[in-house]
Amino acid sequence: MTADDSFGRLDDDDYPAYTMGRAAAMLGTTQGFLRALGEARLITPLRSDGGHRRYSRYQLRIAARARELVDHGTPIDSACRIIILEDQLEEAQRINAEYRRAGESSAPSASPSASASA
Repeated sequence: MTADDSFGRLDDDDYPAYTMGRAAAMLGTTQGFLRALGEARLITPLRSDGGHRRYSRYQLRIAARARELVDHGTPIDSACRIIILEDQLEEAQRINAEYRRAGESSAPSASPSASASA
């Protein structure tokens, strides 16, 4: 990958652009906290060729939500479960909205002549 390719990917939410140290600094947390999120399988950072963890912006948003919950007294395992459930709920709502839109577009509409002859 060239430098030009890397710059183009910086807008990609899933591109693992941040080292563990940088990610921890951005979140105002410790590297151990990020490791704990990985152990709880909330986020799975990609690994560089040298084996170093790399985080995406999407993963940092998840980690920030976990930190918010932990800062309010939620145990880390519970915070991870809450975030997983929130994510599942959001996905279910998105799917339901798609089904509703598909149902509305395929539902036959009453034609004006049909209602006039009744």
